[in-house]
Amino acid sequence: MDKIALITGGSRGIGAATALLAAQRGYRVCINYYKNTDAAFRVVDTIQQNGGKAIALQADISKENEVVGLFEQLDKDLGRLTALVNNAGILETQSRVEGITSDRLLRIFNHNVVGSFICAREAIKRMSIKHGGAGGAIVNVSSVAARTGSPNEYVDYAASKGAIDSFTVGLAKELAGEGIRVNAVRPGFIYTDIHASGGEPHRVDRLKAIIPLKRGGASEEIANAILWLLSDEASFTTGAFIDITGGI
Repeated sequence: MDKIALITGGSRGIGAATALLAAQRGYRVCINYYKNTDAAFRVVDTIQQNGGKAIALQADISKENEVVGLFEQLDKDLGRLTALVNNAGILETQSRVEGITSDRLLRIFNHNVVGSFICAREAIKRMSIKHGGAGGAIVNVSSVAARTGSPNEYVDYAASKGAIDSFTVGLAKELAGEGIRVNAVRPGFIYTDIHASGGEPHRVDRLKAIIPLKRGGASEEIANAILWLLSDEASFTTGAFIDITGGI
Protein backbone atom coordinates (compact mmCIF):
# COMPACT_ATOMS: atom_id res chain seq x y z
CA MET A 1 0.00 0.00 0.00
CA ASP A 2 1.27 3.47 -0.88
CA LYS A 3 2.13 5.65 2.09
CA ILE A 4 0.73 9.13 1.57
CA ALA A 5 1.20 11.89 4.15
CA LEU A 6 -0.27 15.36 4.48
CA ILE A 7 1.74 17.78 6.61
CA THR A 8 -0.02 21.05 7.37
CA GLY A 9 2.24 24.04 7.75
CA GLY A 10 4.89 22.05 5.92
CA SER A 11 6.89 24.82 4.29
CA ARG A 12 9.26 25.58 7.18
CA GLY A 13 10.41 24.62 10.65
CA ILE A 14 9.04 21.41 12.13
CA GLY A 15 6.70 20.89 9.18
CA ALA A 16 9.46 21.08 6.59
CA ALA A 17 11.73 18.78 8.60
CA THR A 18 8.88 16.29 8.91
CA ALA A 19 8.14 16.43 5.19
CA LEU A 20 11.78 15.77 4.30
CA LEU A 21 12.07 12.85 6.70
CA ALA A 22 8.74 11.38 5.61
CA ALA A 23 9.93 11.39 2.02
CA GLN A 24 13.12 9.63 3.08
CA ARG A 25 10.97 6.98 4.77
CA GLY A 26 9.04 6.28 1.58
CA TYR A 27 6.00 8.53 1.91
CA ARG A 28 4.55 10.50 -0.93
CA VAL A 29 4.18 13.89 0.69
CA CYS A 30 1.70 16.74 0.40
CA ILE A 31 3.06 19.95 1.87
CA ASN A 32 0.29 22.32 2.85
CA TYR A 33 1.25 25.97 3.20
CA TYR A 34 -0.56 29.22 3.92
CA LYS A 35 1.47 32.06 2.37
CA ASN A 36 5.09 31.12 1.75
CA THR A 37 4.94 29.61 -1.72
CA ASP A 38 8.69 29.83 -2.33
CA ALA A 39 9.55 27.99 0.88
CA ALA A 40 7.00 25.25 0.17
CA PHE A 41 8.34 24.60 -3.30
CA ARG A 42 11.92 24.57 -2.02
CA VAL A 43 10.93 21.64 0.18
CA VAL A 44 9.22 19.94 -2.78
CA ASP A 45 12.31 20.46 -4.94
CA THR A 46 14.60 19.00 -2.28
CA ILE A 47 12.42 15.90 -1.97
CA GLN A 48 12.23 15.42 -5.73
CA GLN A 49 15.97 15.91 -6.19
CA ASN A 50 16.46 13.03 -3.78
CA GLY A 51 14.11 10.75 -5.70
CA GLY A 52 10.96 11.30 -3.67
CA LYS A 53 7.44 12.36 -4.63
CA ALA A 54 5.98 15.58 -3.22
CA ILE A 55 3.47 18.28 -4.01
CA ALA A 56 2.67 21.62 -2.38
CA LEU A 57 -0.91 22.82 -1.94
CA GLN A 58 -1.97 26.20 -0.58
CA ALA A 59 -4.82 26.39 1.93
CA ASP A 60 -5.71 28.40 5.00
CA ILE A 61 -6.64 25.61 7.40
CA SER A 62 -8.70 27.97 9.55
CA LYS A 63 -11.24 28.05 6.68
CA GLU A 64 -13.34 24.93 6.32
CA ASN A 65 -13.96 25.29 2.58
CA GLU A 66 -10.22 25.58 1.91
CA VAL A 67 -9.51 22.46 3.95
CA VAL A 68 -12.13 20.51 2.02
CA GLY A 69 -10.61 21.73 -1.25
CA LEU A 70 -7.11 20.80 -0.04
CA PHE A 71 -8.13 17.21 0.63
CA GLU A 72 -10.01 16.90 -2.66
CA GLN A 73 -6.96 18.09 -4.58
CA LEU A 74 -4.71 15.75 -2.60
CA ASP A 75 -6.98 12.84 -3.58
CA LYS A 76 -6.49 13.70 -7.25
CA ASP A 77 -2.76 14.37 -7.11
CA LEU A 78 -1.45 11.69 -4.74
CA GLY A 79 -4.21 9.24 -3.86
CA ARG A 80 -5.83 8.08 -0.62
CA LEU A 81 -4.27 9.52 2.53
CA THR A 82 -2.63 7.25 5.12
CA ALA A 83 -1.00 9.79 7.46
CA LEU A 84 -1.87 13.27 8.72
CA VAL A 85 0.43 15.57 10.66
CA ASN A 86 -1.54 18.47 12.16
CA ASN A 87 1.41 20.83 12.42
CA ALA A 88 0.12 24.21 11.21
CA GLY A 89 -0.33 26.74 13.97
CA ILE A 90 0.16 30.38 14.84
CA LEU A 91 0.94 32.60 17.77
CA GLU A 92 0.79 36.37 18.10
CA THR A 93 2.87 39.03 19.80
CA GLN A 94 3.72 38.31 23.43
CA SER A 95 1.02 39.64 25.74
CA ARG A 96 -0.46 39.20 29.17
CA VAL A 97 -4.08 38.09 29.27
CA GLU A 98 -5.40 41.57 30.03
CA GLY A 99 -4.09 42.70 26.66
CA ILE A 100 -5.65 39.90 24.60
CA THR A 101 -8.65 40.72 22.39
CA SER A 102 -11.43 38.41 21.32
CA ASP A 103 -10.32 38.80 17.70
CA ARG A 104 -6.86 37.53 18.62
CA LEU A 105 -8.37 34.58 20.49
CA LEU A 106 -10.51 33.68 17.50
CA ARG A 107 -7.50 33.79 15.17
CA ILE A 108 -5.44 31.57 17.48
CA PHE A 109 -8.18 29.02 18.10
CA ASN A 110 -9.40 28.93 14.49
CA HIS A 111 -5.91 28.12 13.22
CA ASN A 112 -4.62 25.93 16.04
CA VAL A 113 -7.75 24.05 17.10
CA VAL A 114 -10.56 24.33 14.54
CA GLY A 115 -8.14 23.75 11.67
CA SER A 116 -6.79 20.58 13.28
CA PHE A 117 -10.31 19.28 13.90
CA ILE A 118 -11.40 19.86 10.30
CA CYS A 119 -8.23 18.34 8.87
CA ALA A 120 -8.73 15.28 11.09
CA ARG A 121 -12.35 15.02 10.00
CA GLU A 122 -11.38 14.94 6.34
CA ALA A 123 -8.56 12.48 7.03
CA ILE A 124 -10.92 10.13 8.88
CA LYS A 125 -13.23 10.01 5.87
CA ARG A 126 -10.32 8.67 3.82
CA MET A 127 -8.46 6.48 6.32
CA SER A 128 -11.12 4.87 8.50
CA ILE A 129 -11.94 1.24 7.72
CA LYS A 130 -15.52 2.23 8.50
CA HIS A 131 -15.40 4.40 5.37
CA GLY A 132 -13.59 1.84 3.21
CA GLY A 133 -10.09 3.08 4.00
CA ALA A 134 -7.07 1.02 4.97
CA GLY A 135 -6.39 2.73 8.30
CA GLY A 136 -3.64 5.17 9.09
CA ALA A 137 -2.19 7.48 11.70
CA ILE A 138 -2.63 11.07 12.86
CA VAL A 139 -0.01 13.02 14.78
CA ASN A 140 -0.97 16.34 16.35
CA VAL A 141 1.73 18.88 17.13
CA SER A 142 0.97 20.26 20.57
CA SER A 143 3.44 22.17 22.75
CA VAL A 144 5.05 22.10 26.17
CA ALA A 145 3.03 25.30 26.65
CA ALA A 146 -0.02 23.06 27.15
CA ARG A 147 1.59 22.02 30.44
CA THR A 148 3.36 25.24 31.46
CA GLY A 149 0.62 27.73 30.48
CA SER A 150 3.19 30.17 29.00
CA PRO A 151 2.40 32.97 31.50
CA ASN A 152 3.11 36.58 30.55
CA GLU A 153 3.67 35.63 26.93
CA TYR A 154 1.23 33.25 25.23
CA VAL A 155 -1.52 31.99 27.52
CA ASP A 156 -3.88 31.96 24.52
CA TYR A 157 -1.49 29.83 22.48
CA ALA A 158 -0.96 27.53 25.47
CA ALA A 159 -4.72 27.14 25.91
CA SER A 160 -5.10 26.24 22.25
CA LYS A 161 -2.47 23.52 22.67
CA GLY A 162 -4.24 22.29 25.80
CA ALA A 163 -7.27 21.84 23.57
CA ILE A 164 -5.15 19.84 21.14
CA ASP A 165 -4.11 17.54 23.98
CA SER A 166 -7.75 16.84 24.90
CA PHE A 167 -8.60 16.41 21.23
CA THR A 168 -5.79 13.86 20.85
CA VAL A 169 -7.01 11.72 23.75
CA GLY A 170 -10.65 11.78 22.71
CA LEU A 171 -10.01 11.16 19.03
CA ALA A 172 -7.62 8.29 19.78
CA LYS A 173 -10.33 6.50 21.74
CA GLU A 174 -12.97 7.30 19.14
CA LEU A 175 -10.95 5.85 16.26
CA ALA A 176 -9.19 2.93 17.96
CA GLY A 177 -11.59 0.45 16.40
CA GLU A 178 -11.36 1.97 12.92
CA GLY A 179 -7.70 1.36 12.12
CA ILE A 180 -6.50 4.87 12.94
CA ARG A 181 -4.00 5.69 15.67
CA VAL A 182 -3.87 9.25 17.06
CA ASN A 183 -0.91 10.59 19.03
CA ALA A 184 0.81 13.89 19.70
CA VAL A 185 4.22 15.43 20.24
CA ARG A 186 4.85 18.31 22.62
CA PRO A 187 7.87 20.31 21.44
CA GLY A 188 9.64 22.57 23.90
CA PHE A 189 11.85 25.51 22.93
CA ILE A 190 12.77 24.72 19.33
CA TYR A 191 14.75 26.88 16.91
CA THR A 192 12.02 27.81 14.41
CA ASP A 193 10.67 31.01 12.86
CA ILE A 194 7.55 30.96 15.03
CA HIS A 195 9.32 32.93 17.77
CA ALA A 196 9.75 35.87 15.41
CA SER A 197 5.97 35.92 15.03
CA GLY A 198 5.76 36.57 18.74
CA GLY A 199 8.18 39.47 18.52
CA GLU A 200 11.26 37.73 19.93
CA PRO A 201 13.31 35.88 17.27
CA HIS A 202 15.99 34.89 19.81
CA ARG A 203 13.60 33.64 22.49
CA VAL A 204 15.14 30.16 22.61
CA ASP A 205 18.59 31.57 23.39
CA ARG A 206 17.11 33.66 26.22
CA LEU A 207 15.39 30.69 27.78
CA LYS A 208 17.81 27.84 27.18
CA ALA A 209 19.38 28.26 30.62
CA ILE A 210 16.18 26.92 32.21
CA ILE A 211 16.22 23.81 30.01
CA PRO A 212 17.84 20.87 31.86
CA LEU A 213 19.79 19.92 28.72
CA LYS A 214 20.90 23.58 28.42
CA ARG A 215 20.08 23.99 24.74
CA GLY A 216 17.21 24.56 22.37
CA GLY A 217 15.92 21.78 20.15
CA ALA A 218 16.12 21.28 16.40
CA SER A 219 13.16 20.74 14.10
CA GLU A 220 14.68 17.44 13.00
CA GLU A 221 14.44 16.13 16.57
CA ILE A 222 10.68 16.70 16.51
CA ALA A 223 10.39 15.16 13.05
CA ASN A 224 12.06 11.96 14.26
CA ALA A 225 9.42 11.53 16.95
CA ILE A 226 6.57 12.28 14.54
CA LEU A 227 7.79 9.70 12.04
CA TRP A 228 8.13 7.10 14.77
CA LEU A 229 4.52 7.68 15.82
CA LEU A 230 3.41 7.33 12.20
CA SER A 231 5.37 4.12 11.73
CA ASP A 232 4.50 0.48 12.36
CA GLU A 233 7.01 0.55 15.22
CA ALA A 234 4.34 2.48 17.13
CA SER A 235 1.55 0.06 16.20
CA PHE A 236 0.43 -0.36 19.86
CA THR A 237 0.62 3.35 20.63
CA THR A 238 -2.43 5.58 20.53
CA GLY A 239 -3.59 8.47 22.70
CA ALA A 240 0.03 9.03 23.73
CA PHE A 241 2.29 12.08 23.98
CA ILE A 242 6.01 12.43 23.43
CA ASP A 243 7.47 15.44 25.21
CA ILE A 244 10.53 16.69 23.34
CA THR A 245 11.57 19.47 25.65
CA GLY A 246 15.13 18.88 26.81
CA GLY A 247 13.76 17.88 30.20
CA ILE A 248 11.29 20.68 30.96
